[in-house]
Amino acid sequence: MAQITLKGNAIETVGTLPLKGSEAPFFCLVKTDLSEAGPADFAGKRLVLNIFPSLDTPVCAASVRRFNQDAASFENTVVLCISADLPFAHKRFCEVEGLNNVVPLSVFRSTEFGRDYGVTITSGPLKGLLSRAIVIVDADGLVSYAQQVPEIVDEPDYAAAIASLA
Repeated sequence: MAQITLKGNAIETVGTLPLKGSEAPFFCLVKTDLSEAGPADFAGKRLVLNIFPSLDTPVCAASVRRFNQDAASFENTVVLCISADLPFAHKRFCEVEGLNNVVPLSVFRSTEFGRDYGVTITSGPLKGLLSRAIVIVDADGLVSYAQQVPEIVDEPDYAAAIASLA
């Protein structure tokens, strides 16, 4: 279990992020057209898992915009934006914002994702949502970078995530 904060107040997650060098856990998430996507759909690509509580918060929205902006410069890399938001909300957000360089995915059919990646919040007002984290998976399916953002209202360390892709 990881202890993080929400505006300075302690909250906890179900576990901890996968360790660098470990095999990334399998996932099956829902795309905006309600079809499912998993690692096989991105075989041979590096994956940036931008995990967050909800698109309806300014920091989460900012992280999706930022990774959409930077995604074009990542060679052989796909950015997956993952939250408990419904696929319809992901689609609406990306269309309104004109975001085409990220793949929005919902965990609404897959509570296992939050457990397997250690990011489901288990206490406090955001209980049941995902914490803010970045996990980068290399083309061989191994975790090459992981950051659990310690204060959920803070943005992730974009520079460190991007540097890990170099």
